[in-house]
Amino acid sequence: MGRYRIRVATGAWLFSGSHNRVQLWLVGARGEAELELQLRPARGEEEEFDRDVAEDLGLLQFVRLRKHHWLVDDAWFCDRITVQGPGACAEAAFPCYRWVQGEDILSLPEGTARLPGDNALDVFQKHREKELKDRQQIYCWATWKEGLPLTIAAERKDDLPPNMRFHEEKRLDFEWTLKAGALEMALKRVYTLLSSWNCLEDFDQIFWGQKSALAEKVHRCWQDDELFAYQFVNGANPMLLRRSTSLPSRLALPSGMEELRAQLEKELQNGSLFEADFILLDGIPANVIRGEKQYLAAPLVMLKMEPNGKLLPMVIQIQPPNPSSPTPTLFLPSDPPLAWLLAKSWVRNSDFQLHQLQYHLLNTHLVAEVIAVATMRCLPGLHPIFKLLIPHIRYTMEINTRARTQLISDGGIFDKAVSTGGGGHVQLLRRATAQLTYCSLCPPDDLADRGLLGLPGALYARDALRLWEIIARYVEGIVHLFYQRDDVVRGDPELQAWCREITEVGLCQAQDRGFPVSFQSQSQLCHFLTMCVFTCTAQHAAINQGQLDWYAWVPNAPCTMRMPPPTTKEDVTMATVMGSLPDVQQACLQMAISWHLGRRQPDMVPLGHHKEKYFSGPKPKAVLNQFRTDLENLEKEITARNEQLDWPYEYLKPSCIENSVTI
Repeated sequence: MGRYRIRVATGAWLFSGSHNRVQLWLVGARGEAELELQLRPARGEEEEFDRDVAEDLGLLQFVRLRKHHWLVDDAWFCDRITVQGPGACAEAAFPCYRWVQGEDILSLPEGTARLPGDNALDVFQKHREKELKDRQQIYCWATWKEGLPLTIAAERKDDLPPNMRFHEEKRLDFEWTLKAGALEMALKRVYTLLSSWNCLEDFDQIFWGQKSALAEKVHRCWQDDELFAYQFVNGANPMLLRRSTSLPSRLALPSGMEELRAQLEKELQNGSLFEADFILLDGIPANVIRGEKQYLAAPLVMLKMEPNGKLLPMVIQIQPPNPSSPTPTLFLPSDPPLAWLLAKSWVRNSDFQLHQLQYHLLNTHLVAEVIAVATMRCLPGLHPIFKLLIPHIRYTMEINTRARTQLISDGGIFDKAVSTGGGGHVQLLRRATAQLTYCSLCPPDDLADRGLLGLPGALYARDALRLWEIIARYVEGIVHLFYQRDDVVRGDPELQAWCREITEVGLCQAQDRGFPVSFQSQSQLCHFLTMCVFTCTAQHAAINQGQLDWYAWVPNAPCTMRMPPPTTKEDVTMATVMGSLPDVQQACLQMAISWHLGRRQPDMVPLGHHKEKYFSGPKPKAVLNQFRTDLENLEKEITARNEQLDWPYEYLKPSCIENSVTI
């Protein structure tokens, strides 16, 4: 006879506990035993029981549990179960971290990570095969729009698997903030009903409510050329700027602009010429909002870097050349102030479109969803890579499903306020998907390709590279615990299936764009996993959080333009500028959504600080602790640096990076 001490931990979320009775069995290598427990788990509690078992169970392998109910199936969120065996037996942990529903028996394997084996009689091998078979029935792929990455098969949030849903606190907060934003919009509309709307200062009438300190600075300085250029490096979208290697072929310089050509060529020779080309927008159809046609452009901006490291714009071409139209007008800093301001506004509107659709929605949200669905379909809970990745896919399927039903859906936010809405956004996403490369998701490769390595004052680039290094060390630490040689990587069928599922299925044959279809070495696996974790955490933080700062003052990043781009400079008046920028309703909606999406989430889990213990044993724990130490050291470095800056860059401070895509 042996005595076993059992601890059952229940989640701390609302409704995690259950009034239903739970039945438990211990399963060991030599036998199994049902425990006579009267367990009715309580929210946030860890309940402890001592029970004597007549026979020697041997090394514990599983805890099996079943929840019984009479009238009401009261779901239970089980965190984990730990069992201390008789004598000097080590405590065994059985991670769960999921909802227990219905009356089926749920088997929780002991938490030590295991690679797949080829022994069909092995109880763990049987368990993982059954788990994957069941999961592949639950987590199915769907096509939201042709030509885009695949998504989870869920038309509404209620169609999602329960373990991918928001917990109750998250759901309440998300839906309350939407209502609060709608109320604020209504109040602003009422406030401006009898007011004029014919000069830039009139935007002050709606610039109240939820906003950040940095947004206030943007409000004061948004017309400065230096701040306009700064945003290409450290703003909401630092992903488009690149160092010029030649003068762009689309930059048609008419006669009389020989001095400008000479300046551009001088900067080019010095390596100080940069460009931001929005050609992806060329030909995308513009929205029609409340019967009013909106407009899009595909600008080109040429910038120079001053000896002090600051960027300044040199020339803006709002539209590319068209054989059936006159040579596009070039706008210069020396032009009449309103003409130059309107040209910059067109650039900022175009940047809004690419930022939100290409770099935010596609490159973080949709890629993260592909990683999440493939992980649930291909990697069982015992797999070390599942244990590594599962904290980084929390809430991703639900936030993306909500986006498809509220943000980019027919009649959604984009259709109501954004110039690419009404179908143009889908065409733009298709173009962006066709250009999505593996290298573009890896900062060392992307920044090198764009010529931005070592660029003075490029804070996104500096912080992204540091985080990439830290995440890579963490990933390597975990991988090397389980894959001692390259042939072990090549011989893992679950891992190889996961790789193919991402590249060939989720990303729709993306091997032509550099994504791997197999892993041949430890280093190749580590690089891919680093991309996965970086995309789901740091990259999303860098791209998402800036909305609150840079988009709250609407003239700095107009969501739509209501008049065609100017073709002359002399005719631009304040009426032209105000007639082009969003109207009151569109501007109010932009402010509300920027706050809703950019604010810090109340249940935010910082990078690497998940409480779930998926791994068992001291070695993975030591790797995670070192990861956290590295992040704390980077936090101190960034904090000290930011104290010396007029415009601190906070988005990649580890404490500001959420552990997954949740908003």
